[in-house]
Amino acid sequence: MPSKDLKPKQRLGQVNYRRRKIINWSLVLLVCGGALFAGYRYTSTTTVEIPVVRVRRGDFVISVRTRGELASSHSIVLAAPQVPNLRLVKLVQPGKIVHKGDIVAAFDTAQIENAIIQRTTNVSSADSQIVQLKATQKMDDEADSMQRMASTYDVERARLDASKAEVLSKIDGEKNRITVTVTEGALNRLDAIINAHQTAHVADLTRLSQNKDKAVRDLNQVQEYLTKMEIRAPADGMVNILPNFRVNGQFGQTPPAFKEGDDVWTGAPIAEMPDLSQMYVDLKMDEVDRGKLRLGQVVRVRIDAIPDREFNAELNWISPIAALVFKGASGNGRPGIAAEKTFPARAQLKNLDARLRPGMSATAEVTIEKQPAVLMIPARASVTKDGKPAVYVQNGDRFSVRYIQVGKRNDDDMVVTSGLKEGDMIALEDPVEAAKAAKKL
Repeated sequence: MPSKDLKPKQRLGQVNYRRRKIINWSLVLLVCGGALFAGYRYTSTTTVEIPVVRVRRGDFVISVRTRGELASSHSIVLAAPQVPNLRLVKLVQPGKIVHKGDIVAAFDTAQIENAIIQRTTNVSSADSQIVQLKATQKMDDEADSMQRMASTYDVERARLDASKAEVLSKIDGEKNRITVTVTEGALNRLDAIINAHQTAHVADLTRLSQNKDKAVRDLNQVQEYLTKMEIRAPADGMVNILPNFRVNGQFGQTPPAFKEGDDVWTGAPIAEMPDLSQMYVDLKMDEVDRGKLRLGQVVRVRIDAIPDREFNAELNWISPIAALVFKGASGNGRPGIAAEKTFPARAQLKNLDARLRPGMSATAEVTIEKQPAVLMIPARASVTKDGKPAVYVQNGDRFSVRYIQVGKRNDDDMVVTSGLKEGDMIALEDPVEAAKAAKKL
């Protein structure tokens, strides 16, 4: 229970002047701090680093850049043999170096081996049928021979009886002569039957012989198939596996390469052995750049897999007909397939490298025009002042505007015909704008 002698520190309704004083001084300090910050912010000098570059003299080049792939000018295509129902069971790895006689691809031989067994059986069966037919024909020939002997005997006996006509009665003599005629007719009829039998025998034997010949040819064919179930390298070199065009893939994309287990059609190109001594870059030029190209133009090539070297090439072929490259969907918001026109072209490499391989991706720059020993500045260093081209020239710590005359330009540089000299230092961006941007930070 509180003591009655304690007095409250503040009476009800009395103002605390000490607390008010603290609050007032705090507000004054905040206002002063803000004023000092604003003064510093808007009156202090901000140091801005402006990137500069030296005006240089060099070769100005206008070029067209595109992407492409390396390919060999000459190659040996290894195709599937003329054998039906092929299936790959062995295939070398892409890019492998092989020697002459090495197995590049092998096919399943199970069906061929079964066919050899079946057709060998067919040949043996044909031989058995011929042997059986000859035995039957021999028995028929012997039976025909016995019948002819009996018929000949009957004719001779009838003739003998007919020769007794002078000593027999007239009626008996006529009977004997009739008997001779009848037996002779029977003999002639028997000869005709025997001749028919002989013709039939020849025909039957010919038919079975033809069946055997066909069975032998079929056997020889599958035996020859068995010798073609391996594809061997015709020479030393590198093997490149070709795409399997009968494998269903996404529309507009390159089909996958052949692999073990794939069914192969007769004569299908499975692999190739490129000649690495002659190579070119297969290019696809945009439609807008087609009119700038001409044969013999210099091409600079950079290979993605060989970044430490640049290759020289010469444009030696340009397609007069555009090729359509189909892409996933049209860009007009409607369903469909988007098609882009490109012009195929080729650039023959002038210098080679042992690391080059067909199929490598490359960047090619086709030289359209070249001006030697001209003054150049980066294109982004040029600004427009009063509708005229100008640059900011560095003078110590300051930059001054200088108007210039420019010539041709490419994606990176532009030619300066007057207003600058070699060695001048110019800004790569507008210093005024850079300072404004820095003050806003």
